Amino acid sequence: MKDTPGWASPGSAPSGGQEPDQQGSAQPTDQPDRTGADQAQPAGQGGADQVQPPSKWSKEQPPPAQWSAPTPQAPGQTPPPPPVPGWGGHPGPQQPGPGGYGPPGRGGGWGGPPPAAKPGVIPLRPLGIGEILDGAVSTMRTHWRTVLGISLAVAVVTQIAVILLQGLVLNDAASSDALNDPTATPGELGRALGDTLVSTSVVMVISLLGTIIATALLTTVTSRAVLGRSVTTAEAWRDARPQLFRLGGLTVLLLVIAALIMAVGVLPGVLLAAVGSAGGGVLLAVLGGLGAFVVTVWLMIRFSLASPALMLEKQGVRKSLGRSVKLVRGSWWRVLGIQLLAAIIAYVVASIVVIPFSFAGAALDGDGISGLITTGGAALGWTYLVISGVGAVIGSTLTFPISAGVTVLLYIDQRIRREALDLELGRAAGLQGYGDAPGATTPGS
Repeated sequence: MKDTPGWASPGSAPSGGQEPDQQGSAQPTDQPDRTGADQAQPAGQGGADQVQPPSKWSKEQPPPAQWSAPTPQAPGQTPPPPPVPGWGGHPGPQQPGPGGYGPPGRGGGWGGPPPAAKPGVIPLRPLGIGEILDGAVSTMRTHWRTVLGISLAVAVVTQIAVILLQGLVLNDAASSDALNDPTATPGELGRALGDTLVSTSVVMVISLLGTIIATALLTTVTSRAVLGRSVTTAEAWRDARPQLFRLGGLTVLLLVIAALIMAVGVLPGVLLAAVGSAGGGVLLAVLGGLGAFVVTVWLMIRFSLASPALMLEKQGVRKSLGRSVKLVRGSWWRVLGIQLLAAIIAYVVASIVVIPFSFAGAALDGDGISGLITTGGAALGWTYLVISGVGAVIGSTLTFPISAGVTVLLYIDQRIRREALDLELGRAAGLQGYGDAPGATTPGS
């Protein structure tokens, strides 16, 4: 849209503030025309005795036919409203733009531009935060068989692997009791820390693999939902499978980058504490850790759209990172706010489901909730693992679509704003003539 659109108020008034009469002259209607009568009066019949009032009209009148009579209006037709100088922030007469659209608030049937096409779960225009969240939920509601089927299958496989690993392997290997024993030797503390780290890392890797698979499949489903098309689980798997390895490499690379940044931030404080300055080392480590955390968040938000770029554009890892940086540039705070809001919503939904199951499992297993708290989760019974695993499955089934859907729709929104992707989406959705008008532009782009 141009800065000075050619909108106009219908009609215009002559300069000087005088309204023309029906004959085209600018004389007032309540003043009789005495000039002709005075000229027609014969001389000697009182012309010398009567003092004629001075004419209120200027002797210099515009030549005839300079002003044209207005076009007569049909019976019952409402006359156009008078012009308002400077209306809409643009002084002077204005003309309606192409298509007859004008600013909202004017009479005569003028209104804003027509609503954007919506072939799927979102309108094809720049989106607001609420529309992105609603699009993610609408995808889950409209294509619930595919979405919930993918999420449920991935969550069940992931939780079964975690439960078996914790119940058969990690419970025997864990020796975190030494962490609560003040008389434990450095060797015992080291082994306890190692076991805890291994168990946590293994569970995280399994969960990460499930998240990668769910994200890949749900990205495909969401991209089709934008076009109003459904996709089966088999079709989503067939489309996403060639990119799974790259998506896994991208996810691991981002985790390694974040870990390296945090390690670099904390390392000076650790070294200072190792040489004997414990207080200064701790303070330096805390400050370095906070600085590294800020850098990590800044970098991860810049790379947050790399996953949908890799899946939907069939890019490699390096190019998808570059695409994410380009799309996020200038919108870092907006992307952060939307991603943070989606993470909070997913966390709240998961907590509402998982926490009751965890307490129920702890109450039914062994020493109950107090035993779970005092042991620190070192040896978890099968009852607790199964019941809490059921809650984790339900929570993951509900949160996977929200997280993946928001990221994909945010990626699409940024491309609409920067690259007019809505025109391509409209044509891909089969909308006839969408975006083919000359000079058509995307609002907000």
